Amino acid sequence: MNILIKNIKAILNDPVRVEDIDLYISGKLIAGINEEPEGFMADKVIDGTDRLLTPGLINAHTHSYMSFMRNCADDLAFMDWLFGRIDPIEQKMTDKDAYWGAQLAIVEMMKSGTTCFNDMQMNIMQTTAAVKESGMRAVICRGLVGSGTDEAGSMRLKQAYEERDAFKDCDRLSFRLGPHAPYTCDEEYLKIVAKEAVKEKMGIHMHLSESKTEIENCRKDYGCSPIELAERCGLFEVPFIAAHCVQVDEHDMDIMAAKNVSVVTNPASNMKLGNGFAPVPEMMAKGINVCLGTDGAASNNALNLIHEMSLVALIHKGTHATPQCVSAVETFEMATINGAKALGLDKECGSIEKGKKADLVIWNMKQPSMWPKNDPVASLSYSANGSEADTVIIDGEITMENRKILTLDEERILHETQNIMDRIG
Repeated sequence: MNILIKNIKAILNDPVRVEDIDLYISGKLIAGINEEPEGFMADKVIDGTDRLLTPGLINAHTHSYMSFMRNCADDLAFMDWLFGRIDPIEQKMTDKDAYWGAQLAIVEMMKSGTTCFNDMQMNIMQTTAAVKESGMRAVICRGLVGSGTDEAGSMRLKQAYEERDAFKDCDRLSFRLGPHAPYTCDEEYLKIVAKEAVKEKMGIHMHLSESKTEIENCRKDYGCSPIELAERCGLFEVPFIAAHCVQVDEHDMDIMAAKNVSVVTNPASNMKLGNGFAPVPEMMAKGINVCLGTDGAASNNALNLIHEMSLVALIHKGTHATPQCVSAVETFEMATINGAKALGLDKECGSIEKGKKADLVIWNMKQPSMWPKNDPVASLSYSANGSEADTVIIDGEITMENRKILTLDEERILHETQNIMDRIG
């Protein structure tokens, strides 16, 4: 399908700036910016008046299956939240529950401008099937829990490969290994995962240094921080995404910078669980690639990356007592190109460039939250709420138009997910 988006304000990169453009999409790709490709004939023309075009937002850490758990495990200490409330719900889940949970998450993300997400999940094939049907782009990480060479840990690795191979025909999907955390994977198992990742040429996505309890237990069990443990196990020898990194020190950050680790900050989840604030300005100063995630709806309780943009742009100004800390431009990059770099997709998406995949969002600027049209970049970080996302294009296909999801049955998803929690109680 050939699409012309005519006369629209767009946020472009290198440097981040706003320009009025005409954009040409042919098939899955951006075929031209202000220059009509030879022989181009538009099947669809979109009027960009009072609209803003951006690359699709990238949610670099979430658990999509958890979306039906929102607002059922609140105001609890982290370990009580995880093992006292969430784990019992997960034990009652079926694989089909995970499928519907992922679909609900995709609807919410798409409606707030996200076109790609990095998911750690535990019900193989389910999230992946939901993504394939929805038209969304995703990186799927089978959550791995294990101790040494135990049978369960080996089985989960085998499942990760089975899922990757089953969906190799969908180029919107890619796969990583997802060792859950230092408190659910022992050192021997982490070393096995590291060797497997090198052998299979797969990246790794893992929770690290999220809470004080995690740090204390890791030092007690292994005599080091979670970051030092990950390095010792060889996990950083492949492209590595570390979720959270709230409780890190100078030495931890130096290790991550030297090993090109990407960090995903999840401000709403980290605050809600009382874990604190990641030292984002300090990590950025060391050259660490910092990107943005929501975590799962069980801890956030939303999957709205615009909300996370607002939080990350404001929190550090307050904690560091300087309004120059984490700018709107830096926040926009965290939610777009930095996320793409973390996922190894920066040659495909994360910015509006000729030859890249057409993963785009058209925002309605004629909304009170974004009007007047003074600074669109600032609007996304400081005044937007996500509902301004009007049209979403992923891989050159329109998946949402005039806020109507075209690829999924939203009413059925709402019905099915309510039934899940009615059953689980």
